[in-house]
Parts: sequence; C-alpha cells; structure tokens
Amino acid sequence: MSKGFEIHCYDYVNHPYAQVRDALSRDPLTLFRSATKAAASRAQSVASELRVDVGGIGVEAEITILVKNIEEKMPEALSTPATRMQLEWESATMPHLFPLMKAEISIYPLTATETQLDFLGTYEPPLGALGVAMNALVGHRIAEASVHRFVTDVAGYLRQAMA
Repeated sequence: MSKGFEIHCYDYVNHPYAQVRDALSRDPLTLFRSATKAAASRAQSVASELRVDVGGIGVEAEITILVKNIEEKMPEALSTPATRMQLEWESATMPHLFPLMKAEISIYPLTATETQLDFLGTYEPPLGALGVAMNALVGHRIAEASVHRFVTDVAGYLRQAMA
C-alpha cells in the first residue's frame, strides 16, 4: 500500500468462511451498494455510500468503489484459507475534495461458524498542506468512523442476508 494515513478495522459474520467468501466474491459491488444504502429507493445507484455522525450531524458521501483484485490463499499445513479483496474508492461527485482510499479487505475463518472481515486501508488527504491540517483536526476521525461504519454495514448485511 502507498504511504499515507492508515485505517484498520474489523467485524465478524456468524457464518462459515466459505459462505461469506462466496457472497462477497460473487458480486462485491452490488453487495457493497446494498449494504451501505440508507434508502431502498436509491438502491439502483451505481455508487455506494459512506455515512458517519460527527457531533450529532450526519455526513454522507456517495463513493465509487473499484474492486482491483480478489485473491484466495489456499491453506497450507497449519494455516487457514483467506481471501483478500483489493479496493479503491473515491467520492462519486467531488473526488478532488475527498481522499482516494486504497484498501484491502481480508476474509478468513475464526471458527467453523464465524468469519472475520478485516479492513486495512490508506489514504492521503486532498488539498495539500490545508488537507493535512484538516485531517489532523477532524479528517482522520471522520475517515475512521466512515470506514468503521462501512465494515459494520457490510458485516451486518451479510449476517442478515445469509440468515
């Protein structure tokens, strides 16, 4: 991953690894859209949505997600299978005002019936020195909260969709 500010978060899905892997690998963009849309009437949009609550004020941004690669690591002796999905996302409407996120979601079994979604991403604030200063004040907290919400929304959607 490139240099920049790092964000790491994770969540769990109480379903077997193979089911979670298959659901995410089949059509990840549709799954991300379905998991992150606030209103069912907007489910036809080509963008996903990041949402975060900052000091009681809701902040939303439509994002365009690009799945760069999906790679499955088959288990070797004493190891477990894992799937890694490389993503990039940016604002769908104002990419010059929001950072480009480069990330990897790792999917791996914790137990026979529980799977972990592990997000590790990096971003560089836009707008040069001003963006770095804004990131230090509030931007990084907003980025962390929105990524956490994204991972939580995807995990929650998978838990419900596979129930």
